[in-house]
Amino acid sequence: MLFETSLTPLPVFGLRREVNRLFDDALSRTTPTASLAPPVDVREDDHEIALSVELPGVKPEDVEVTSDNGMLTVRGHKSAERKEGDGTEYHLVERTYGSFTRSFRLPKGVDDSKITANFTNGVLNVRVPKTALPQPKKIAISNGEGNATANTGARVEGKGSQKTNQQQAVPVEHK
Repeated sequence: MLFETSLTPLPVFGLRREVNRLFDDALSRTTPTASLAPPVDVREDDHEIALSVELPGVKPEDVEVTSDNGMLTVRGHKSAERKEGDGTEYHLVERTYGSFTRSFRLPKGVDDSKITANFTNGVLNVRVPKTALPQPKKIAISNGEGNATANTGARVEGKGSQKTNQQQAVPVEHK
């Protein structure tokens, strides 16, 4: 071919388009580690909060569940099962591999010392039992004469007297 026409693209522009396409594909496609966020169902009833985490292809020994300062965290790693170079060529890979972390803020009124977890058929089930929330306490107010009157209207005499209708103040530990 002796001359180029406007209908046939110059090789430089074809190369430029190809490079642009490569960058667009690389930047718009999510990386496997970034998209690995296992789906979770969280349900609650009167007795517990339950989480079901779908982890197909993950071994139970590759999963860790921790609770620290009111934060429940599920961490793990899904290893790639494919091996290239053995004569097998992959045409499409949609499954994701790598590390994942999911964290959930636990509400007040749960007993984090009794959290249980089990792993069955690729689903991690975590159960967080509820405890009774501490109820507000009424505090007796002294009138300066050694006598105290509770907000309930019951009169409480000085030390050593019989107390009626008065709630005891109990120290509460916060973790």
